[in-house]
Amino acid sequence: MRTRKAILPDAQSIHDLISSYSGDGTLLPRTLAEICENVRDFVVLEDQGNIIGCGALHLYGTHLAEIRSITVSPGKQGKGGGGLLVKALLAEAKRHKVDCICLFTRKPEFFAAQGFSVAQRDDIPDKIYKDCHACPRFHCCDEVAMVRGDLPKFAILPEPANWLVKLQTWVPDAVDSSS
Repeated sequence: MRTRKAILPDAQSIHDLISSYSGDGTLLPRTLAEICENVRDFVVLEDQGNIIGCGALHLYGTHLAEIRSITVSPGKQGKGGGGLLVKALLAEAKRHKVDCICLFTRKPEFFAAQGFSVAQRDDIPDKIYKDCHACPRFHCCDEVAMVRGDLPKFAILPEPANWLVKLQTWVPDAVDSSS
């Protein structure tokens, strides 16, 4: 088995892998178009020329990156492929001089063995703002937030949205009940 940076022709295989784990909620679904658009974020795991795993590193800035969409084909799990993917993604984060790598998972024991520790969601607002608030499970998330490296001391969030409005409550004057 070996890892390599993904290229555009790998997009369909990456999509197939992610789709096989998104039906049960293990992974968030990704469209083929989204994978094509972000293929440079992905690393693939190959075995005898076949793509059997993938993972992506999403950069927020030098303060934070996220490992996402990491998976290995069911028949190939337990053979070290997941560890190879994490190692390749951590090397990519190091190349970009990222201080902290985060992820959300339902398999914290696997990532703990890779040097990650449990974190509070509030410690990684970039991730929450970008992705979590749009997730259907936002208020009932069962994933564990984990980090490796120094927690960010700041966040790079977009300017306040111009569609936000300040609400003002209005209470009508008391009605004279004596009439």
